[in-house]
Amino acid sequence: MSDRNTLLDFGFAPERVDWALKATNNAGLQPALDHLEQHQDDAVPDLSTVTAGKSSAAPADDDDDDDEGAVALSASTSAEAKSIRCSVCGKIFKNTALANYHAEKSGHDQFEESTEEIKPLTEEEKKQKLEELRVRMLEKKAVKAKAEAEENKKNEAIRRRAGRDAGAIREDLEKKEAIKQAQQARQDKIAEAKAKAAVKAQIEADKRARAEKAAREKALREGKVYDAAAGPAVQPTAAAAATSANAGVKGKDYPETRLQIRLASGGQPYTTTLSSDAPLSEVAEFVASQNLAFSADTVTLSMHFPRKTFSPSDMKRSLRELGLTPSAVRRFSVCSPSKPAADLLAGADRFMSLRALGLRETNTTMHFCTTYNDCLRMYLQRTEGRWERPPSQWMRSECQNETREIETTARTK
Repeated sequence: MSDRNTLLDFGFAPERVDWALKATNNAGLQPALDHLEQHQDDAVPDLSTVTAGKSSAAPADDDDDDDEGAVALSASTSAEAKSIRCSVCGKIFKNTALANYHAEKSGHDQFEESTEEIKPLTEEEKKQKLEELRVRMLEKKAVKAKAEAEENKKNEAIRRRAGRDAGAIREDLEKKEAIKQAQQARQDKIAEAKAKAAVKAQIEADKRARAEKAAREKALREGKVYDAAAGPAVQPTAAAAATSANAGVKGKDYPETRLQIRLASGGQPYTTTLSSDAPLSEVAEFVASQNLAFSADTVTLSMHFPRKTFSPSDMKRSLRELGLTPSAVRRFSVCSPSKPAADLLAGADRFMSLRALGLRETNTTMHFCTTYNDCLRMYLQRTEGRWERPPSQWMRSECQNETREIETTARTK
């Protein structure tokens, strides 16, 4: 069986077998198998362009004519050489091509001719040889597959590591972006607060400007000189001179009264100038206009020196009659503590039910605020500062509703 048929029996494609035999110059089965193994993944080239490997059987140079003559002489005198032996490892080769292939593979460079004839292989030996070659090919393929698997495993590890690194980088970028957004939100909040403060300051400035304008116009209407630094309007210079000249005039002869009012709870005092003939109730109305927590009907006015507390009947008397001209310092406070519900139905203007404010649920007892000041403060909190209707009417209505509920419950029981 030829080498070509043997390789075809191994399962190699005919074109690859022809390429291997031509590339190895038909050096034998083993060189052809090695060629097929080395170029198993390469495309089969055009066989006309394939150059045969070098053979040691090529003609020698002209300089070796003497050696060739000596070899021919020795060959004629000795037995005919039938094989080539490697002096290094002792292997015997059938021809020069196999010996050259062995020299290239092993690096051995000492060969000699031998008269030992290589016996042709029997069928069993050929089968055994083919089986050995097949096993060797499978082992080489297994080694190659294992190497490829290791390489793929390393590549997968590299790919996963790169994915983890990319995930860490992406997470770091997201954290930085979140920090940046938080800083931007804080800056926006600060800028918004500054803008609100600026708007609020502008509103306050506009209020002061309008108040100053109103005071100036009022002073002009009343024939007074408005002093922006001092604040309240003062009499003209001529009137002031007349007042100085008449320093000995009694208090009851002054046309106006200047009052300074201090809160019982403390704080900045209120200052106003009223006509000496104005009733004391105008002072209470002035206080109520300056502080929404108070009502003109419930304000109690008193003097420290001489110590005196003005009664409700004094509210109709003029400032001149009460001896408060030309100036006085007054103090006001809220009404007295609360009384039982039955005694307060007629005076519901001063008190209101906690249940009406939604602060306590009950249908058997009527609860009232301690003072009218507390009632009014709760009313303002309940209505968010909006005067939907007079507080006295609103509180009277709520108290009456509460009383009707109490009476209905009592009759049911």
